[in-house]
Amino acid sequence: MGEGLQTQALLRLMAWMSPAFPIGSFAWSGGLERAVHDGLVKDADDLVSWLDTILGHGSLWNDATLFAEAWRSHADTEAIRELSELGLALAGSGERHFETLSLGKAFAAAATAWPHEVLGRLPQDVPFPVAVGAIAAAHAVPLEDALAAFLHAAISQAVSAGIRLGACGQAQGLAILAEREPRILDVCRRASASTLDALGNAAIQAEIASLKHETQHSRLFRS
Repeated sequence: MGEGLQTQALLRLMAWMSPAFPIGSFAWSGGLERAVHDGLVKDADDLVSWLDTILGHGSLWNDATLFAEAWRSHADTEAIRELSELGLALAGSGERHFETLSLGKAFAAAATAWPHEVLGRLPQDVPFPVAVGAIAAAHAVPLEDALAAFLHAAISQAVSAGIRLGACGQAQGLAILAEREPRILDVCRRASASTLDALGNAAIQAEIASLKHETQHSRLFRS
């Protein structure tokens, strides 16, 4: 890839992963709100444990694996359709299903500002990591760069949710985000070289929290 194309890919990646990109990611916590409510996440240390668990063994690991497969399969309409169905089936709760589907649809809709035939290959019901992975590949964004940005944005959103829920302060949140960089890069490298055989979720408490959030009466987030 030439220098000009590399810069263009970087600009697009920055736009897509920006908090200002209109997909509504700020409205979701992935069960973190319930974990705070139940006392599972009480402070910054607990938030770190939560993030590391979902990143290495939970929903974010599955998202990273799906993202990498979507990046590799972006030119195959049938493969993307089957991958989307798998991604939605892996959602551990109704809210998790709604979250990844809502973000995926919103991302695909917003990405029409950068017209590309890949948009026509995406099914109407596309989970978030599949949408981002396929679109990033179609615009020649390198896999590890795109995946690192995706995971960083997800962790950043979770930290922001933790701050709003009172689990940590802003300075602590920034420190948590900075300290997660090596873990994000490690997961990025492993997921980039993975196959769908690597899918799996061992973050049981996070999944239970997501399920219990569905009946939580007073809440800030949609999941």
